[in-house]
Amino acid sequence: MSGSRRDFLATTALGVLGAAVGCKKGGESQSSVGAPAGELPPGAPSAFATSQAVGPDVSAGTFAEAEKLMRIDMGAKELQEAASSWRVAMAPLYERRMGPKKVEIEDNVAPASVWVPLLLENGSGPTKDKFVRSGNDAGKLPTGETAEREIAFAPVTKLSRWIETKQITSERLTNIYLGRLEKFNKTLRCAITITKDLALDQARTADREIAAGHYRGPLHGIPWGAKDLLDTAGIKTTYGAEPFQDRVPGHDATVVQRLHEAGAVLVAKLSMGALALNDIWFGGQTMNPWLLEEGASGSSAGPGSATAAGLVGFSIGSETGGSIVSPSMRCGVTGLRPTYGRVPRTGAMTLCWSLDKLGPMTRGVEDSLLVLKAITGPDNFDVASVACKLDFDTAAGVQGLRVGYIPAWLKGNGATDVDRSALETARKLGMRPVEISIPDWPYDSLNLILFAEAAAAFEELTSSGKVDQLKMQVADAWPNIFRQARFLSAVDHVQADRLRRKVALEMSRVMEEVDVLMVPSLRDEMLVISNNTGHPSLTLRAGFIEVSEARSDWAPNPNYPLPKFSPPRKVPHGITLIGRMYDEGTLGRVGMALERSFGVAAATPTGF
Repeated sequence: MSGSRRDFLATTALGVLGAAVGCKKGGESQSSVGAPAGELPPGAPSAFATSQAVGPDVSAGTFAEAEKLMRIDMGAKELQEAASSWRVAMAPLYERRMGPKKVEIEDNVAPASVWVPLLLENGSGPTKDKFVRSGNDAGKLPTGETAEREIAFAPVTKLSRWIETKQITSERLTNIYLGRLEKFNKTLRCAITITKDLALDQARTADREIAAGHYRGPLHGIPWGAKDLLDTAGIKTTYGAEPFQDRVPGHDATVVQRLHEAGAVLVAKLSMGALALNDIWFGGQTMNPWLLEEGASGSSAGPGSATAAGLVGFSIGSETGGSIVSPSMRCGVTGLRPTYGRVPRTGAMTLCWSLDKLGPMTRGVEDSLLVLKAITGPDNFDVASVACKLDFDTAAGVQGLRVGYIPAWLKGNGATDVDRSALETARKLGMRPVEISIPDWPYDSLNLILFAEAAAAFEELTSSGKVDQLKMQVADAWPNIFRQARFLSAVDHVQADRLRRKVALEMSRVMEEVDVLMVPSLRDEMLVISNNTGHPSLTLRAGFIEVSEARSDWAPNPNYPLPKFSPPRKVPHGITLIGRMYDEGTLGRVGMALERSFGVAAATPTGF
C-alpha cells in the first residue's frame, strides 16, 4: 500500500479521530500523556505508549464501564491514567484489524502456539504398531423380506466380511444405503448432500478391484458419511451454515482422501449444527431416530442420526467440546474421539485450532478401531498432527486392567443405574475398579480458550455481519458468543492457557493410577478437561433409560417448551471411557469386552 501509516491515519475516519486532541475529563487535556516521540537518536530504543494516537476518544468513564465486563476494579487515578494513554499505547495494537489492510490471515494458517499433549504424560504412547481384528464369522448374508434392513444395520465387522467373501457387492450395499437415505432423510434431516453419482462410481470400482483380487481391507466397498465440515473436491461442504451453503472446495480433506484410498464409498455429506454447534443447521434440526420429538444432539448430529438409523455403514464426526460424545450418547452409537493430534484435520473446518479432533462414529466398538486405523497418522499440513502408533489386539484380554471412577459422579446428577451397573460389569469381567479424585477447580474457565479461538476463526464472518444469517440467533448460539468474545481479556486467555497445563499435569497424575477412566458421558467437568488435555475417549451404548421429556442442547426457552411424554419413552444410554494418550487400543479392548457383556448393541430404533 502506498503512503505511510501516518498518511493513512490522517486521511481516514479513524485517522481523524486519531489526529484530534486527546479526550478531556473535568476540563483537563490528556493529549500530552504518552505523546509520540520525535526522531530518536541512534542507540535509543523505542518506548511503549509513544505510538501515533488512533481510535475514538475514551475517558475514565469508558474504563469504568469496561470494568464490569472484565471483572476488575481500578481506582479513580488508575482509571484516569489508563484512559489518558489508551490511544497511544493499546489502541495501535489493533492495527492488524483496524488499520491499513496490509496482511490477510488465510484460513489454513494456524496459530504459532501448538498444544502438544504427549509432553505432559509419562511415556510416549504405544511402542509398537499392532492391529489384530476379530476373526468372528459374520455368518450368511440375511435373506427374506427384512434382509435389506438387517444388512443396513449390520456393523462394519460383518459388512466387510460379506464383501470380502463376495456374498454382497459394494454396489448393492451402496444402493441399499442410498435408498434408505432417500427414504428417511426427510424425517431425520441428517444429510445435507447425498453423493449418489460419486458413491455408485466408487462402489463399482471397488467391485472390480475385489473381483480382480485387489482387496484393500475392511473398509473396501463400505458406504460411509462425512460430517459436512470435511472438504470434498467438487462437492458442497457447507459447515451447516447459511453463508457457506454454496461453498464447493477444490480438494479433499486428508481424512476423506485416506478413506478413498481405503476403498470406502462416500454416500452423503451429513448434517452438523451450524459452524459446529448443537444440532440445528440451515435445513432445520437433525432428529434422534430413537425419539423423533428431540434433536440428535450435536454438533455431529448427522453422523449420530444417520449411523443410528442404518443410513450409512459408518461416519466421521468431529469434536471440540463434546460433539462426538453427545450425539453418540443420545443416538446410541459408538463414538471414538481420538487423542488430539492423531488424526490430521487438514481440509476440515476450523473451530478451535488447539481443541478440534476428527473421529469415527459407528454401530460397534471394533468398527471404530477399523476406521481409526485408516485415518490415523500425521500429514504435512496440520501442525498439530503427530506420528504415533496404534496397538490394538482383539485377542488380548482385559483381566487386571484398572478402571478409574469418581464415586461422587456416579451418585450425582446425570448418572443413572446404567452408569453404575457398567462399573459392576467391568468388575465382573476381571477389571479392577479404582477410586480416583480430581481437584475442585474452575474447569469451565478453560472455555475461554474455545470462545476466543472460535471467534478468531470466524472473525471475518462476524465483522462482515454474515453471521447474522445463521438460523439460531439466541444467547447461547455462535453469533452472540462470537461478538461477546471480542471483549474477553487477553491476559485471562494466557492464564486459562496456564491453567490448561496445570489441569493436564493433574490428569497425567490420574492416568498413572489407572488404565482407563469410566465416567458418565456428559459429565461437564470431564468433557472440558479431556478435550483440553487431548485424552482420547470412547462412548458406547451400555443400556436403556426412560425419559419423560425431550432433551436439548440449547438453553431452556420458555417460549418453546420441550415435549413431555406420559408414559416415559425408552432411549439408549451410553457410558464413556477415557484413555491414556494415543492408547485407543486399550480403549477398544475394554469397550469390546463391555459391549459383549452389555448385550444391547444390536437393538435398533423402530420405524427405520
